[in-house]
Amino acid sequence: MNGMLIHPWELPTYAPGLWSLRIKSKFEFQSAHSSCCIFNPQFVMIGRGIRLLSNMAMANPRLDGKVAVVTASTEGIGFAIAKRLAQEGAKVVVSSRNKAKVDAAISQLKKEGLGEKVIGAVCHVGKAEDRKRIFDEAAKLGGLDILVSNAGVSPAMGPILDCSEQVWDKIFELNVKAGFLLAKDAMPHFKKRGGGKIIFISSIGGYQPIPFIGAYCVSKTALLGLTKVIASDVAGDNVTVNCIAPGIIETKFSQPLISEEANQEHIVSLTALKRLGKPNDVAGVAAFLASSDSDYITGETILVTGGIPARL
Repeated sequence: MNGMLIHPWELPTYAPGLWSLRIKSKFEFQSAHSSCCIFNPQFVMIGRGIRLLSNMAMANPRLDGKVAVVTASTEGIGFAIAKRLAQEGAKVVVSSRNKAKVDAAISQLKKEGLGEKVIGAVCHVGKAEDRKRIFDEAAKLGGLDILVSNAGVSPAMGPILDCSEQVWDKIFELNVKAGFLLAKDAMPHFKKRGGGKIIFISSIGGYQPIPFIGAYCVSKTALLGLTKVIASDVAGDNVTVNCIAPGIIETKFSQPLISEEANQEHIVSLTALKRLGKPNDVAGVAAFLASSDSDYITGETILVTGGIPARL
């Protein structure tokens, strides 16, 4: 037998009670979405296979030699993305407006064995000199291949028409304009490297309004359009531009929405997977979009929502 086709949903009947399957020849593993990949392992763990394959990816890092800038990356989703990119081989500029948070994040990453992969930089994305600084730091590491624009704010809660002009301007200054300027500033660096990856972080709120943070939601909808427009303009420079729209992820940022048990239960009930998201759920998608595995994808938004229905 030269190979065997294994459907994940058939494994319990194929090997009842077993958590492993010994295979000495090539086999095709076909997912529920009909995408196939070829492996030639001596031993494949079923059930715990995700962990094994993840370890294989770390042993053969797909981002080796790449340099990434991740804004607002000292905690939550941003930190998880920075960590994952470093684990997959990239050198990463970790940034935040707060130096103490930058230092703490770098210290944590060093404890996890990633010290040689990361450097820290203070950056307020609304300031031109700070944006220049993070790209200068990337240049010191060899150049710039990946930009993850993650910074965002929601400084006030309430009905959207109660939002003051000052608060509105702050939200759009940091959530939309800063992302646009980061992409603009990154392009000369990408051209020097022969291409690049831009990843914007939007939100489920960009598709479905979340009560009391309406202005934030509008800014996140704007990122969906910004992604498509920039993607079209820079395709000729071998730069892809994509967006991730997370659902409700367990972070400090989402605490006002999930701190009340009733609110959390309602949000969970909306998901198909019946749980809140974790920062790592988003980080894995970001690593995919940052890698060559996504080279034929641009102008798209990937929803990481646990199955919350979303459409514009």
